[in-house]
Amino acid sequence: MTNTETIIATETKGKVLKGTVVASKMQDTCTVAVENFVMHPKYKKFMRRTKKFLVHDKGNTAVVGQLVEIKETRPISKRKRFELVK
Repeated sequence: MTNTETIIATETKGKVLKGTVVASKMQDTCTVAVENFVMHPKYKKFMRRTKKFLVHDKGNTAVVGQLVEIKETRPISKRKRFELVK
């Protein structure tokens, strides 16, 4: 494995999700709501599911209502497992 392959492998590790900032009042943390569509197993209707994640936001750059991209990282605190990408 060359140095370039190592960098690419570490960048793609973990989930990358897109969502909307719901709250940003905490220090270096914001709450991001991620929506996804799931089909009901019996009725075959698509339902919208929303899940909220606490995201590490160094410098409090995120604004409520902003569309952001988050990626999975090591545990930062009890509930923070993601960090802000852009």
